[in-house]
Amino acid sequence: MNKTTFISLIFVLGCVLWGHSQESILTLRDARSAESVAYAHVLLSTLEGVNQQTLVSDIDGKVKVNTSVKLLFTISALGYRQLTDTILPGQHKKVALEPSVYNMDEVVVTGQYTPQAVDKSIFRVKVIGARQIGQKASNNLGELMAGELNIRSSFDGALGSRITMQGLGGEHIKFLIDGVPLIGRMNGNIDLGQLNLYNVNQIEVIEGPMSVIYGSNALAGVINIITGESRHTSLSTNASAYLESVGVYNFTADATIRKKRWIGSVAAARNFFDGFNLDENARSQRWKPKRQYNADAAINYSAKDFKFRLSGAFFNEMLKDKGELMKPYYETAFDSDFQTNRFTAKADVQAKVATDRYINVLASYSFYNRIKNTYFIDLTTLDKILTANTFDQDTSRFGQYLLRAEFSKSTTNSKFNYQLGIDLNHETGFGRRILDQRQQIGDYAAFLSLKIQPLVRLMLQPGLRYGYNTKYNSPLVYSLNVKWDLQEELSLRASYAKGFRAPSLKELYLEFVDVNHNIRGNELLEAEDSQNINLALRYHKEKPSYDYGAEINFFYNEIHNSITLATVNAEEALYTYVNLDNLITQGYQLTFNNRLYPWLELKAGIGQTGRKQMQDKNFNIDMIYSTDVLGSVNYLWRKADLRVALYYKYNGDYPEVFINADESVSRSIMEGYHTMDLSASKEFFAQRLQAQIGVKNLFNNTNIAVKGDTGGGIHSGGGGSSAVGWGRTFFVRLTFQFQKINSRNEN
Repeated sequence: MNKTTFISLIFVLGCVLWGHSQESILTLRDARSAESVAYAHVLLSTLEGVNQQTLVSDIDGKVKVNTSVKLLFTISALGYRQLTDTILPGQHKKVALEPSVYNMDEVVVTGQYTPQAVDKSIFRVKVIGARQIGQKASNNLGELMAGELNIRSSFDGALGSRITMQGLGGEHIKFLIDGVPLIGRMNGNIDLGQLNLYNVNQIEVIEGPMSVIYGSNALAGVINIITGESRHTSLSTNASAYLESVGVYNFTADATIRKKRWIGSVAAARNFFDGFNLDENARSQRWKPKRQYNADAAINYSAKDFKFRLSGAFFNEMLKDKGELMKPYYETAFDSDFQTNRFTAKADVQAKVATDRYINVLASYSFYNRIKNTYFIDLTTLDKILTANTFDQDTSRFGQYLLRAEFSKSTTNSKFNYQLGIDLNHETGFGRRILDQRQQIGDYAAFLSLKIQPLVRLMLQPGLRYGYNTKYNSPLVYSLNVKWDLQEELSLRASYAKGFRAPSLKELYLEFVDVNHNIRGNELLEAEDSQNINLALRYHKEKPSYDYGAEINFFYNEIHNSITLATVNAEEALYTYVNLDNLITQGYQLTFNNRLYPWLELKAGIGQTGRKQMQDKNFNIDMIYSTDVLGSVNYLWRKADLRVALYYKYNGDYPEVFINADESVSRSIMEGYHTMDLSASKEFFAQRLQAQIGVKNLFNNTNIAVKGDTGGGIHSGGGGSSAVGWGRTFFVRLTFQFQKINSRNEN
């Protein structure tokens, strides 16, 4: 072999070797602290989007890739903004990830044409992410929302926890789970203690009227619970155990598997509460013992411009109301069991049908029943016999069908976008305590929304909704939202809207009677209509290691023909629903956010909510205000990798108004009180195991005094106090997570 031939062979061999795979390395760093970003998900694909592969960064923030072609990568890491870039064969590339501060880059879907960053939404959307839910150790929506500004929670032994938002009760708040309205209101409110947060990705809260998009029950706003969905792993499992010293024992587990374009998931939970009462010797407990089961399953199919999701969710609760021992021998009692079942089946289709044109179709069926059984208990023989009184035994059933379809044009930076859709709802109620044992109501509507951007920093969104209600004449509902970016860091949002709410089947026809309640429906009720104004000014500034911001929000709500409970017979504690002439709420909230990255985050806020209920427009009464103050501190002890969180809230004096049998108005004031929770959490074994301990209700709140003309409230027992908590408790939570990565999936 001569010299020329040898050199040629070496050259050819080098070219062949160069064309084979070479090792490329990505090194992930925090853009502010320059620290390694470990356990980040890196989705790799060719520039055409095929041959996807998911990797995870090691403890040093490194990802090694063998490739012979240029690759596209997308990095997702908790607490950081998503980043997309390319890497060449053999390239060693350093990537700086920007921290996500105050959820500014959280993607929201509630009320949007297409999913978008919360800061770009024309609505003022508050996002409560999975990390915040975990830090607060909240088990259900009631616990979580009680700590938010201008949101007040209250409790009923049989009906559970409920909230008011902007001074308006739960019957004016639209509760959604993945866009599906929640069924099962009792006394107009959803029991938020039944809404567990074991598989929730985030919660989106829009304060203010959303009647154009979501119709009835959306006068005060919308709370949408978004369940979790894993997209970057072929297999993931989670298991969690939560114990609280008052007698709470919760266990949850879920699993997700991905195969090419298909994703399947299942989740389950068992929650148990032992009950609580200040008097330990009393058999009857103010906080009733209960046991809950949850089960969810979903299957997803995703293609480039098409997504389909089929899901089902089941909930079962058994609540036990033990009666006091009866005279003369204190050996017998009457006990009641309340069993609640809720089931929802949903199909959701999202498709891109043309350039920047999208279709979303959501269909669901929801079923709810509440079974009451009353027993005579003989504690000497342990005999348990159903009582002979037929009114002690009852089953109420409700079914709801929903079909919602939207067609939208959503072009980034376009001066004109639009959305039009239909929203069809039909609800049926069955039961002996429903008038004629069966009633139904339908609400069918079409809506149109325009998004107009005459200037780069100015956006207008007018909307119209026209509906047909089978029992009430629906007026034309309209709204106007404005978003004006005055500067890069300063934005103004304003809205004006009309609203409409038809009375629910329960308010019209249901009789709810037990040992604590005696409430009758009123089929002569008139529908509510409202006008609402919201104004919000927000400032946010980011620096390399320090971020801060402030927001002030003003609101005004006026509801005509407001529906409320009124006394029919004070001696029998009999109540029914009536229309008031007017209900007005107004107020503000001012919040501050500060963060010294990455170890300290501070939040503070103050708000006032005024409420005025007028039975006669010619007789004016004073507005009564309630003040809320909150603060939170999140501190990361970096040396020990230990995170400490403290949450504080002051709930000021809160007014309630009652209409008496003689049509006079009585008021009561629940005294203000302070709450504080403290927790510490640490992760082990490459973030697979998280341990959390803490104390809730540090100020040991139980029953808060109520002063004024209490009138017994809506309970037959009356009393001069309101239950707000079960005292100071201690908790521990263990969460285990396993993920299988580095699997190849054809797209």
